[in-house]
Amino acid sequence: MKLFRYVLLLLVALSPLGATAATVDQSDPYAMMEAVSAKTFSRLKAEQSQIQRNPEMLRQIVRQELLPYINARYAAYKVLGPQLKKTTATQRNNFVAAFTDYLVASYAQVLTQYTDQDIKIEPRKAVPANRTVVSVRVDIVDNKRPPIRLDFKLRHNKKSNQWQAFDMVAEGVSMISTKQSEWSGKLRTEGVDAVTQDLKALAAKPIRREAENND
Repeated sequence: MKLFRYVLLLLVALSPLGATAATVDQSDPYAMMEAVSAKTFSRLKAEQSQIQRNPEMLRQIVRQELLPYINARYAAYKVLGPQLKKTTATQRNNFVAAFTDYLVASYAQVLTQYTDQDIKIEPRKAVPANRTVVSVRVDIVDNKRPPIRLDFKLRHNKKSNQWQAFDMVAEGVSMISTKQSEWSGKLRTEGVDAVTQDLKALAAKPIRREAENND
């Protein structure tokens, strides 16, 4: 579980400081990673005092700054897996909305643990024109523990010529695969509507600082 907290922390590092998705070049996955991660950590450092007083503000930060770089619908569909074909358009839209809110809450909660970690992104590589998915290696450097290697998976949208994140692999374990395993049983037995309600409940939990969670 702690390992995936670092995964989420890295995803949060993809949100730009005082910028929108349109201001960051998403045509190159490596350039995008470098630009937005640097801006994000600057913002986290600058706003720590406000965040400590009101952790709930992290929801807005994540929603405004992170989501433009995450293909939440694609990730949600991957989580649904074979159950996707059994859903209606309305069910799919409801699930994606709930899944997105769940991601926002999850990222916001993980951000409460930010303590000035740094990241190192692998050197830029040439991406073949026909490549639709790439993995970018990132090392999270924390002076309190050994570096952690993550492989950040991005998908290319040919229509917009933009890259967006949809999965992270840590120690060979995919976040999407983990969530598929976690929710597949209930999806099969109770259906997508039941899991959607679970996601809504999880997303509605208050954002609290780690110290408060341990009280």
